[in-house]
Amino acid sequence: MILLEVTNPGSSVSLVLFFGTIGMLALTIGLIVFIIFHQRKVIRYQLRLQRMEQDQQKLLLNASIRLQEEERQRIAADLHDDAGPLLATARLYLNENLVNLDKTTQLQSIYNAKQIIDDTIQLIRNISHSLMPPTLKNFGLESAVNDLFQKISGSGSMNASSRFHDYRERLQAETELIIFRVIQELVNNILKHSNASFIHLTQNTSGSKFFIRLHHDGRGITQNDFNKLNKSNVGLGLKNIQSRLKVLHGKIFFEKDMSQTYYKVTIELAKDEEDKLQTPV
Repeated sequence: MILLEVTNPGSSVSLVLFFGTIGMLALTIGLIVFIIFHQRKVIRYQLRLQRMEQDQQKLLLNASIRLQEEERQRIAADLHDDAGPLLATARLYLNENLVNLDKTTQLQSIYNAKQIIDDTIQLIRNISHSLMPPTLKNFGLESAVNDLFQKISGSGSMNASSRFHDYRERLQAETELIIFRVIQELVNNILKHSNASFIHLTQNTSGSKFFIRLHHDGRGITQNDFNKLNKSNVGLGLKNIQSRLKVLHGKIFFEKDMSQTYYKVTIELAKDEEDKLQTPV
């Protein structure tokens, strides 16, 4: 007697469908879990970037506050140490006993007091000029920069030159002052640290961009160096530069020429933003 084992085709199909469904469900769950973990990783990364940006903003803000505080302390020291004693001396010459002195002594005391007061006026004028250079105020950024570079060349310590190509209209006074202070800070850094023999500044526009470029042949930094210094507790001057440019939504780039013979610093501003703030020369 022969026994035949008959397999139920319907049962096999059901098993295939069952395991296939389990596999698809597992794959779907795995995909969902992957997406959730990936999103969490992205969120953590974004939060880390936000914290880094916040830390950077704090550094820039602290640098700006320190700059302002140092400026206030310098002005206070100048007034206290220089103007204060001068005015106190003038007061001695103009004391209440002056009327009891002979006429010659009176005239001499008045003359001495006048000389001291003139010196005090000149001192205060110099302090005022350091806050807003008269050349910048009266004639604009180009004249102020040219005057700065002529003084550097005149000192004999470095060959300095500047050339403005597209400066036909003045910018807003506050904008020009910020750009001038940034140029001053950059030039001071070059004079102090680079041991360069020349420094050359050019200005031009390209499309909607306004550019200031500084070239020198001394020791300099690259953009990577600049970024590292900005994230550290050193390089206050560079942080001051970035905090000033941030007000104008400007950018700054540090690089070494392909010839490896000089360094270049580029300041970039959005000209279309500045056009709204321009006043005729």
